[in-house]
Amino acid sequence: MQKILIICAPIFFVLLWSTGFIGSKLGAPYAEPMVFLSLRFLLVLPFLGLIGFFAKADWPRSPKMIAHCIVTGMLVHGIYLGGVFWAIDQGMPAGSSAIIVGLQPVLTTLTAALILGERILPKHMLGLAIGGLGLVLVLSPKLGQAGSGIDAVTIASVLAAVVAISLGTVYQKRFVPQTDLLAATLWQYIGALFVTVPLAFLEDWTVVWSGEFVFALLWLTFVLSIGAILLLMVLIRQGAVSEVASLFYLVPVATAIEGYFLFGETLTLLQMLGMALVVCAVLLIRLRLRKSEPLKTASG
Repeated sequence: MQKILIICAPIFFVLLWSTGFIGSKLGAPYAEPMVFLSLRFLLVLPFLGLIGFFAKADWPRSPKMIAHCIVTGMLVHGIYLGGVFWAIDQGMPAGSSAIIVGLQPVLTTLTAALILGERILPKHMLGLAIGGLGLVLVLSPKLGQAGSGIDAVTIASVLAAVVAISLGTVYQKRFVPQTDLLAATLWQYIGALFVTVPLAFLEDWTVVWSGEFVFALLWLTFVLSIGAILLLMVLIRQGAVSEVASLFYLVPVATAIEGYFLFGETLTLLQMLGMALVVCAVLLIRLRLRKSEPLKTASG
């Protein structure tokens, strides 16, 4: 059973993470992006605290470790989600933002090689290149529908988000490797609030509590902020950072499939070819990384 869970965990993560784009688009018309995120983070904190209490979580006592968790949260949740939500709120299509977020595996792999000393072989780079090509094929039809939502500012916002989650993923692996997952995640959301709350005071706090907004808020809070994030932390802890990052290539693919079933978006032959390339790239990266040993870091 444990082996089956280990095999299925990456699949569950991709499916859950991909719904974040849909949830953000669904809730965007009813609240400003930083207000939306602040409400989401504030809502998740008491539930994580209760889960940690009953699960007898090992809360970090070291101020240094707490600070590391807060920095991770500022990067992985505050800046990353803030950048994506803001761009979508400004009119950038979810599919277009997914294309830019697709750069994350490349940035994370290179960052992990530089900071953690993870070995990157030519075949790994080939896998990343194939995945990038597949990503473009999957989402290229949506580029023509970008409209006025895509400009230098929104693109820069999503690029900053990608850089933030890439750095945050490596930072998590380097400085928070053994901290209790529940405790670390709670402190990370506190760190995220350090980013979103000050920015939210620059926005209009008017919230339209429609059925769609409540559903999006609850879904993003419990399914994404608790389920998917805890799963991501587990995957980072158990595998190489660059291996985990390769899963993000599958997220836009899942988003395209969800769009087909939920919104009637068509999938062309070119898109299906791109999906096949993405899947092959992820398999190539994961299999090769399992066979290679990471280089020792300076502190190792």
